[in-house]
Amino acid sequence: MKSSAEKYPVLELLPRHVAIIMDGNNRWAKARKLPGIAGHKAGVDAVRAVMEIALRLEIPVLTLFAFSSENWKRPAEEVSGLMELFKWALKRETRRLNKYGVRLQIIGDRSSFTPELQKLMTKAEEQTAANSKLTLVIAANYGGRWDITQAAAKLAEQLAVGEITREQLTEEALQQHLSLNGLPDPDLCIRTSGEQRISNFLLWQLAYAELVFVEDFWPDFRQDAFYDTLKIFAGRQRRFGGREEHNNNS
Repeated sequence: MKSSAEKYPVLELLPRHVAIIMDGNNRWAKARKLPGIAGHKAGVDAVRAVMEIALRLEIPVLTLFAFSSENWKRPAEEVSGLMELFKWALKRETRRLNKYGVRLQIIGDRSSFTPELQKLMTKAEEQTAANSKLTLVIAANYGGRWDITQAAAKLAEQLAVGEITREQLTEEALQQHLSLNGLPDPDLCIRTSGEQRISNFLLWQLAYAELVFVEDFWPDFRQDAFYDTLKIFAGRQRRFGGREEHNNNS
């Protein structure tokens, strides 16, 4: 049997930041005649599998779309189950993140979550803040349009009180107020379950990302599947609108 290092050798070209839309949990559960929340619970193992490869290959940032601002429209029982699962994961997984040197960052509008859940988010972030092997970003109650709107609102406030001038309203200025400020934009965005859309995820940050859509439901997306998408990425030519090929460090 091959060792992990032999099975997943370092590729010549790797993304600095991988963003994943974790889709298909409900369909995975339905195919097994299980309640929808069972699919979300099974998806936790897929998160661990993806993190394992990201750590092994030294990919600096991994962003996971866990709960969109539109997901509140789902049945109340499912939303309640997701909130309980989120609390369970924050309590249980923080120790694991520290063990492997993973820093947790949560993005999105936290105001809709319960005070208990908000405290758990802050605590988990604080407890992992010193870790540096991998930054794991969880997008919760997040939407790309919300992200751009709240950044624009902050710029408008600065302009209104004279902290900045009209000439300082630049792309760079707006980006400083986006949720992923300080991190590289995603080089690769993966969506599972066969759907081919980005569903209001990181609209600004995905402008030049490579998109890969896979058929696997999220709970089935494990080490081999993730590594296969990285091989696809390594074979792409990234031109960023120009004629000359650029590498990921440009």
